[in-house]
Amino acid sequence: MTNAVLDVNEKPSGGQLITLSFQHMFAMFGSTILVPQLVGLSPAIALLTSGIATIFFLLITKFQVPAYLGSSFAFIAPIILATNVSGAGSAMIGGMFVGITYGIVALVIWKSGYKWIMKLLPPIVVGPVIMVIGLGLAGVAVDMAMNIKVDGNSVYSFTHFSAALVTLFTAIFCTIYFKNILSTMPILIGLIVGYIYSAAIGIIDYTAVKQAQWFEVPDFLIPGIDYDFVITSKLLLIMVPIVIVTISEHIGHQLVLGKVVERDYIKEPGLHRSLLGDGLGTFVSSLIGGPPKTTYGENIGVLAITRVYSVYVILGAAVVAIAISFLGKVMAVIASIPTAVLGGVSILLFGIIASSGLRMLVENNIDFGNNRNLVIASVILVIGIGGAKFVVSESLSIEGMALAAIIGVILNLVLPGRKEEPIAGMEQKE
Repeated sequence: MTNAVLDVNEKPSGGQLITLSFQHMFAMFGSTILVPQLVGLSPAIALLTSGIATIFFLLITKFQVPAYLGSSFAFIAPIILATNVSGAGSAMIGGMFVGITYGIVALVIWKSGYKWIMKLLPPIVVGPVIMVIGLGLAGVAVDMAMNIKVDGNSVYSFTHFSAALVTLFTAIFCTIYFKNILSTMPILIGLIVGYIYSAAIGIIDYTAVKQAQWFEVPDFLIPGIDYDFVITSKLLLIMVPIVIVTISEHIGHQLVLGKVVERDYIKEPGLHRSLLGDGLGTFVSSLIGGPPKTTYGENIGVLAITRVYSVYVILGAAVVAIAISFLGKVMAVIASIPTAVLGGVSILLFGIIASSGLRMLVENNIDFGNNRNLVIASVILVIGIGGAKFVVSESLSIEGMALAAIIGVILNLVLPGRKEEPIAGMEQKE
């Protein structure tokens, strides 16, 4: 490695380890705690499980892949839907089966190679489904930003909306104008500035912060103790089909990370190992009450900027995250972040998710002059955003994003004129 300050398996000094680990922790912090805030889970358990999942990932990939695992945004809508159906425990069960599905896919890839999955999940399917994830949540973000709950009803509040706008424009400013390490933390910085503004205009309730202890055990959700372990087909159909998107996201991250550190992670340690690590992290997270996990682009950005690729730094960030999750006062402050502030950063984040789907289509030169591509993308977008539902029985239905993803895969396989169109960056891989 000619351009690395620290190579993948090089150990940093004590001072480097502390400072660089905190950098990675701050890079993922804003997004990782935002997901549980949006779906009603514990930010502390999300932080704890991000650290645990990352450690499992490093172990499975033989300490060769410097990736950090944080909360996945792809599962926000499915978690909300599953929770509304039969409580937070059902979302955790769904998350476990997502992890199991990852494991099954990893096993098949290990035995048969990865090319089949690229045929199943081409850009013309994955791009529009990613757009559905972001656009489908647009109404949630706007409602959080400008409305408050009064007697169960949403009522417009200019005061709260102003906090959302301050948060949003701070995050935008950081994204556009900040350089180096700060450019990887627009969400965290936006949350901090939005929180300070909210404190100044008096819309924060500090009661829980005052009552919190400095050391507190996160709120675990354990099957058989906190909820009944009941598996239903409806639950599985809400959660599991989303792996169509998240596996593609995982492959993309491995390709980008491989370019950054000048390694071929699809071959060594292999896509099957990194997928298994991601899946095991998601399974363990769901087993104790955390949201599903995914490798984080923010941390890949930190690697590219610092040129410190050491897995020991990633491991250090995981340990720091685990430690902070037990600081009750810190977690109480996070829980006190106004809904409007969360809405402000969500407007940007959900928009970026949608735009990243569009970028995938552009980068892969998808021709919308071809009616086949036009049909597939159009059907996925309208079914996903429109909230279409395929009801088989009272206990069995597929809806929204999951239905859109499944129909997209089917259309791509059955419509004539299908071409081999690997995701950009996969062309030279074997």
